[in-house]
Amino acid sequence: MKNTPFTQKHIALGAKMAEFAGYNMPISYSGINDEHATVRNNAGVFDVSHMGEFILKGENALDLIQRVTTNDASKLTNGKAQYSCLPNNDGGIVDDLLVYCVEENKVYMLVVNASNIEKDWNWISSFNDKNVEMHNISDKTCLLAIQGPNATKILQPLTDMDIMNLKYYTFTKGTFAGVENVLVSATGYTGAGGVEIYFEDVNGDADKIWDAIFEAGKAAGIKPIGLGARDTLRLEMGFCLYGNDIDDTTSPLEAGLGWITKFTKPFTNSSFFEKQKTDGVTKKLVGFEMLERGIARHDHEIKDFEGTIIGKVTSGTQSPSLGKAIGLGYVDKKFAAIDSEIYISIRNTLLKAKVVKIPFV
Repeated sequence: MKNTPFTQKHIALGAKMAEFAGYNMPISYSGINDEHATVRNNAGVFDVSHMGEFILKGENALDLIQRVTTNDASKLTNGKAQYSCLPNNDGGIVDDLLVYCVEENKVYMLVVNASNIEKDWNWISSFNDKNVEMHNISDKTCLLAIQGPNATKILQPLTDMDIMNLKYYTFTKGTFAGVENVLVSATGYTGAGGVEIYFEDVNGDADKIWDAIFEAGKAAGIKPIGLGARDTLRLEMGFCLYGNDIDDTTSPLEAGLGWITKFTKPFTNSSFFEKQKTDGVTKKLVGFEMLERGIARHDHEIKDFEGTIIGKVTSGTQSPSLGKAIGLGYVDKKFAAIDSEIYISIRNTLLKAKVVKIPFV
């Protein structure tokens, strides 16, 4: 099991630790509900250094990205990022990812899920027939996500970069807490605002930045946050989690990701997805809330009133913000309309739920 440069910090703070994507990661500190509320209302710090980062360089870097991702990366200019996915040859998704344009048409950073680093690297490499320079910098890159409505206000005194006014899906590079070459982006996955900071741990820089953040946020009540709250926060926003809501068998169109599936250029299996868009999908990812007491979990069956299976749950939790059980799941298209009545099979009991609009909050 791998450690991040912050593992000993988590342990010293009393975090509940567990294996996640091969890393020893903090699941919670003070409790998921408390940490969730901290991020929604104030500011919290996530160690997400387990995520993967690839650098693609050269005159054919953009061409390679265009061929392997669904979104149109040609729209990116320096300092801008986009959400995208890697489609496979079977109508599914290899992974979802972020594409950062560091230098237009020349240098890009791809941020991928921790559990898919090797898989994604091999997949992208298999299309690299034009000598694009590729670097897997995952092991030497630290990543902290400081999320919440007060996050940028707390962090601004630590840098000359204007992070208070950083627009969503843009980034900047500069000196942060005395450390040079820090990339600060506004691409968070909590829906609560804030930034993510990427940097290398050189000469104790990881400790320096961690300590500076918590010193700067001490009076404001900033807290460390575990992966448990990260999941409840992203679920309240209806954001997909790879391995739960999207995987090698789910189409981006089925998952409601048509907005990142651009047919203005060819990409892997694009003709299949274009036909799927024209013909329409047979199942759709929907948000639902429980109308009866019970929490839906991954892989619970979704049924209709007669008990016929119409889909399955991909994610579910008790929403700390709403005080009710919510979830995501794929259902037959005819049950995907808002307010459709569905039933979740929990311990052989059918519990009523209804399809609702996402985000939930």
